[in-house]
Parts: sequence; C-alpha cells; structure tokens
Amino acid sequence: MTTQPVASAAESMLAAAPAAGRAQRSSLEFWTTNYELLLAIICLVALLIGWLGGSVFGVLPPWGVWLAALVAFAAGGYVGVRETIGGLRHGKFDIDFLMTAAAFGAAAIGQWEEGALLLFLFTLSGALETFALDRTRHAIEALSDLRPSVARVRRGDIEIEMPVEELVLGDAVVVRPGERLPMDGMVTHGRSTIDQSPITGESIPVQKDVGDPVFAGTINGAGALVVEVTKLAGDSTLSKIIKLVADAQQDATPTQRFIDRFSQPYTLAVIGSTVLVFIIGWLLFQLEMNDALYLAMTLLVVASPCALVISTPASVLSAIAAAARHGVLFKGGAYLEKIAQVRVMAFDKTGTLTPGKPVVTDVRPFIDYTEEDVLRFAASAELASEHHVGRAIIEEARARNLELEQPSDFYSIAGHGIQACFKRPAGSETIYIGNDKLFLDAKMDFSQAIRMFGVALQKQGKTVMLVVRRSTMGDTLGDDRDWEVVGYIAVADAVRPEAKQAIADLRAAGIEKIVMLTGDNHAVAHAIAAEVGITDVYSDLLPEQKVEIVRELSVGDQSVMVGDGVNDAPALATASVGIAMGAGGTDVALETADVVLMSSDLSKLPFTITLGRKAARIVRQNVIFSVSVIATLVTLTIVAPLVVEGFRMPLPLGVVGHEGSTLIVVLNGLRLLAMKPK
Repeated sequence: MTTQPVASAAESMLAAAPAAGRAQRSSLEFWTTNYELLLAIICLVALLIGWLGGSVFGVLPPWGVWLAALVAFAAGGYVGVRETIGGLRHGKFDIDFLMTAAAFGAAAIGQWEEGALLLFLFTLSGALETFALDRTRHAIEALSDLRPSVARVRRGDIEIEMPVEELVLGDAVVVRPGERLPMDGMVTHGRSTIDQSPITGESIPVQKDVGDPVFAGTINGAGALVVEVTKLAGDSTLSKIIKLVADAQQDATPTQRFIDRFSQPYTLAVIGSTVLVFIIGWLLFQLEMNDALYLAMTLLVVASPCALVISTPASVLSAIAAAARHGVLFKGGAYLEKIAQVRVMAFDKTGTLTPGKPVVTDVRPFIDYTEEDVLRFAASAELASEHHVGRAIIEEARARNLELEQPSDFYSIAGHGIQACFKRPAGSETIYIGNDKLFLDAKMDFSQAIRMFGVALQKQGKTVMLVVRRSTMGDTLGDDRDWEVVGYIAVADAVRPEAKQAIADLRAAGIEKIVMLTGDNHAVAHAIAAEVGITDVYSDLLPEQKVEIVRELSVGDQSVMVGDGVNDAPALATASVGIAMGAGGTDVALETADVVLMSSDLSKLPFTITLGRKAARIVRQNVIFSVSVIATLVTLTIVAPLVVEGFRMPLPLGVVGHEGSTLIVVLNGLRLLAMKPK
C-alpha cells in the first residue's frame, strides 16, 4: 500500500469539492433538460398512491385520493395543456389537444385512473422521444465544442491568449503538439500531421507543410505550427458545417411536408368522429352516457397520429447526423429523400475521378540508364521550374529518396520544354526535357523506335516528355549527333485509388447508368473512363454543354451530378441532386451543392446512396406501421363491439398501443445513427 503525501491529499480534497459541485450541476442540468421525465415520474407516483391507497387497499380517505388525482393530472397534463393552449391561440387543434381531451374526458366519467395512466404514458413517451432525438442533435451540436474558445497569438516577440472571436485576418496563431486548431488558416511555419476526421471524416492524419490549409476543430499531431488566420470565427469551415446541418434538420422532406399538411385536417376529423361516435352510441345504440363517452375517449386516443407525425423526422434527423459524422453533409432532408430515387450518376473527371494533380505514371529508361537516372536528371533540371508537371516529377524523385542537383542555368524552350545546365569539372552538361515537338525534332536524330515509344504513351492519354542529355568539353559544344536520349517520363492526372471500387459499389447499390463529363480530349477521357469502369463518356465539353447533358439525364428527377464544386457549379445546380467533391473548406462547394463530401473520398458515394435508400425504406416502414396500428386500434374500438357482444376496447390498452407504436417508430429511425461506410 502506498501512502499519499499530506499536500497531495489536501489538493485532492480541494479538487473534489468543485468536482462534486460539477456533479450536482450536471444532475440539475439533466433534470432541467428532461423535465418531462420528471413530470412523468411524479404523475406515476401520484397515480399509484391514489389507486393503491383508494381503490385497492382503501386506506386513503376520499380527499387523499382526490389530492393524488389532482397531482397526477397536474404533472401529467402540464405539457399537453401548455401545448394545447399554444395551438388554440393559433387556431390549431393538435395531438396534444386530443390526448388532453381524452384524459380529462376519462376523469369526467369517473375513470380518473385511466386518464392519469394516459397522461403518464403520453408524457413518458414525449420524454423518451425528446431524449432519443436529442441524441441525434447532440451528435452534431458536439461539433461546436471541437473549436477551442481561446487561441495563442504571436504578436511581435510575445505570445498572448485571446478569445477566438477577437482574432483578425492575418493573425499568427501558435498551435502546439496535441492541441486543437482554433481557426481556419494556412501553415506559415512548421510541419506536422493533423487529424482532420472531425471535419472531413478522414481516418488517417494528413501531412501539413508550409502553405497548406488547416481547419478549426482539427487536432495537431507531434509538430508545432504557426498558422496565419484566413477566416474569421463565424466563417470557418466548422461553423459552416454546424449551420448547414442545423438548417438541414429544419428542412422537411416531401413526405414530412405532406404529413404536416395532413395532420391538421386529420385532427379535426378525429375530433368530429369522436363527437359523432358519442352521439350515435348514446342516442342510436342506447349506450349509457358514461359508456358512450368512454368509447369516444378511447377513439380519441387510438386515432391520434403521434407515431405517424414523428415517423419521418426521427429517421431523417438520424440519417443526417450519421452522414455528418462520416464527412457527408446533406443540406436538407429533401435531398436525402431525392438521393434514394437516383438511378443515374454523372461524374466530372478532373478533381472528381482524378485529384486534379498530375503524377508520374511511367518512367521508361533507354540503354545504359535506369529509372532512377531518368528521374534524377529530370527532377534536377525541374528544380528551377514552377510548372505543375515539373512539380510532379520532383515529388516522384523525392518519394524515391533521390539526391537532386541544383542547375547553374535554366531556360524555357518556348513550345518545346526546358533546358537546364550543370557545371562539370571538364565542362558542362545540359539536360533537355520536352514534349512531342522536342522528340520529333529533325535535328535530334532519334530512331523511329524511340519516337514510337512517345507516341504510344501519348495514345494512353498521358503527357509525355523526353529526357535528353548533352555534354560539352570546355566551351566547345558537340555536333548534332551528341544528343543522348536518357528516357521518357509520362505524367497524367492519375485516377483516385478508390475510384474503380467506388464505381463498382455504386452499380451494386442500384445505380443503373454512370457517365463521365469532361472538357478534356477524347483520348484522355476514354483512358480514364476505361480505368475506372465507365463506358458512357462525353468529352471536349464546354460548361454549358455539361448542363445540357445533365438536363437530358435528369428525366424523372433521378440524376446526380458529382463535381468539384467550382467549375461544375452550373451542372451541379441543374441535376436533381448535386454532390460536391473535396469540400475540405471550399466555400463554393458548400454553397453550390446539395450534398458535400468533405474528404474528397469517392468511397463515401456508395455510403451516401445506401444511407438515403435505407432512410427512405425506414420512413416507409414507419409510415406503414403507424397507419396500420391506428387502423387496427380504431377497428377494435368501433367495429369489434358491434361484432363481439360485450366487448369494449380498454382505454389503457389503447393508450399502450398508441404510445408503444410512437416509441417503436422513433427507435426504428434511430437505427440509422449506426450507419457508416464500409
């Protein structure tokens, strides 16, 4: 056994006091938030006291039973009466009115226990619905806790802490290892890996160097960074995500809008039917007034559309939350329902099927040279170049850990390529890197076989460059026969590694037609399409031509356009659902598309389609189930007594069936929270 030092023990005691206070506050906050649950408990306790003490054991005096009944009705009916009054002020009769009227109607005919039971189950059901749906909302609202409230800012030679709301554009924020980033910005000093999963859903940390963008709410790795603020607190990607999802939760689906329009006249119809049943039962069927009123109150309960009204929101909110957790943002529940109907998908090429960043695809050395020789010569020559093709060659060389040499002189050969000079002990060496105009140049007496290599690579839709070496002795340049071919390098905007599997998964998910739309040339377009498994290709397109094709594909509102959210904005807006790739902070993508894939990951597309279809399936299940329960209970209440002599639908059974069906559809919808990409 170890002995705790006195000072340490005292510190622990001091720390325990605030902890106990926090626990008390947390408990108080729980009951304040879930006050309906507290009211349901009070209602149940009062109901049991009055029922057991009065009807069962007879130990309570009449005034005690009435007091228990009063407490039960006050606690159980508080929410219903409040909502009913609010609805009546706006001229609306809603479900709360139906439940309240049924409960007080039961009490009026001497069945206060059954009325209190109805209020208890109705209040408990509301509390459980609130608790369940809050789980969905909290899954998104928790995003707001990801961003620190203060930032460490470097001002001159000192560092100060200040609220993130007071940061201005251009501030230098210091982020230490393991800390969350407080703002969107650009790395100006340092190098680290950053966990971007809260924003993009990427499971693997991303390497960040000087010049790379970073996002508020992400987690810094082992390196220290200095980040220049590029967006204010309210404009950060995280803030926009929270707003998007909040707006999406308010945007009802077509099914929900239909149910909302239907609920008011349905409620009035239920009230009218209840009055009619009471009058017919009392006057036509000669029922006792209490029995007729009991029958009417039972009908009022079982015909209430609680389960039907909650069936769609429970499913839609859960699906939107599940999607957002994995880096897929729906800008409204309507798009969740639309995407379930999709049968045609159109893909942009650059930035969507490909990352829009060229990479080295082929290195073909010639006699006496290796791939490493070709890359070393080419990358060294390109060190002074800012061209994106040159950057791709340099990145490939560095990935292979090749040692590069800075050129002494660098020239651009207009329309052909570049040349770079390197000093040597006995003279100099010049490296030429060029396109087909260079390797088809008559001055360079290359064999037909060498030229055929370049042409063959070009036919594959790649940018082909010939690497040529020429040495000089002193100031004397060799003659035209001194050109020495080192090899070919081919560069292309390579297909995303997950693209082929994503296309196959989309077909397996039920997408019947997949097309590619691109402004690139025929050869490149068909090469990329063949690699990913797309057979329908439209190439050499202008933006307006993309719009026309998407419009043709959108017959029946069953098409989706997937683009990068910038140059594809018109086509995204034309499609029944526009999906923007690679948002990761791209404002245009967030504003233009209906659905945003935050991580540039095509494998999220099958998940998005599957989620939409499962959500639509669960909504149908809930609607059919809730309507079936209402129909069954109404039949048992009205028709069964006419067929079976002496049968009367017990009000408690109707209450259990009504509230039970409501809880079932909520729990069925919450299953969508567990959905995740494969």
